[in-house]
Amino acid sequence: MKIIETAIPDVKIVEPDRFGDARGWFCETYNAERYKKAGITADFVQDNESFSSKGVVRGLHWQAEPYSQAKLVHVINGAVWDVAVDIRKGSPTYGKHVAEILSSENRRQLYIPRGFAHGFVVMSDYAEFAYKCDDVYHPEDEGGIMWNDPDVGVEWPDVGEIILSEKDKVHPLLKESGVEFDI
Repeated sequence: MKIIETAIPDVKIVEPDRFGDARGWFCETYNAERYKKAGITADFVQDNESFSSKGVVRGLHWQAEPYSQAKLVHVINGAVWDVAVDIRKGSPTYGKHVAEILSSENRRQLYIPRGFAHGFVVMSDYAEFAYKCDDVYHPEDEGGIMWNDPDVGVEWPDVGEIILSEKDKVHPLLKESGVEFDI
């Protein structure tokens, strides 16, 4: 397993080892002991999957304190442009983001710690997306920021028509969100 540092030190790209032969390949997508040794110490308690078509944007979402969530995300099939935005007040990287292509081809994972908004856009015809969370989902404590907030400045890839849920169409800008996470 290879850990790749990003522009925001707490966000990490993980490249699991892949072993292949004439039959196909095998990849260990999570091993608590190995990930802890690599600095990913979240105690994951919930796994989720989503299926989305090209142009679907999911996010940018977060869970409010005390139910914030660290996530370990990857793509099972297809490709997404995955984004993590630092929303921790007082952080030297507040309002900055990391973006990475995650795909079934590159098998990369993105570790997103607590205090970040997260989202993605589907780049392929469809994508099956999976993620581990270190707290269970609390719908009453979910929030979000606008996916195309100009102050955050994510350079989303051109995927044609953008498809948003009704909820994601009305998220505030980060500066209007009132979100407060501790560092």
